[in-house]
Amino acid sequence: MSANRQYCTFYLDDIFFGVEVEKVQEVVSYQEMTRVPLAPPVVRGLINLRGQIVTALDLRRRLDMPERPAGRNPVNVVVRADDVPTSLLVDQIGDVLEVSEEAFERPPETLRGPARELIHGAYKLKDRLLLILNMEKVVSVTGEAE
Repeated sequence: MSANRQYCTFYLDDIFFGVEVEKVQEVVSYQEMTRVPLAPPVVRGLINLRGQIVTALDLRRRLDMPERPAGRNPVNVVVRADDVPTSLLVDQIGDVLEVSEEAFERPPETLRGPARELIHGAYKLKDRLLLILNMEKVVSVTGEAE
């Protein structure tokens, strides 16, 4: 009998991503951000989440994708890695999906760029591919070039 895993899903453009549901603290609509001087470009700013200051990372920039179209506000997916909350800015939130662990595949060798490091693997679903992010690597921005 195979184990099932649950993932919180979201979109960047039409690419379907997921993170382990256990690592998601909450999903919050767009929040005003305070810029952080001299921070790497992936750090879009800080948000105030009910009195808690949370770093907001632009997942598009982290994955070296084109900028979000003007006028489209992101959604905050607040995740916890090493018990520290971090907001991932995404285009649109999806559902919580349960998938069979047997359907998991490692990333293809043809995957290049930052995605090679940040994507843990994928699940082939009936009508699309679900890319699973490695949260520890996604939220680690130390040493990133400006």
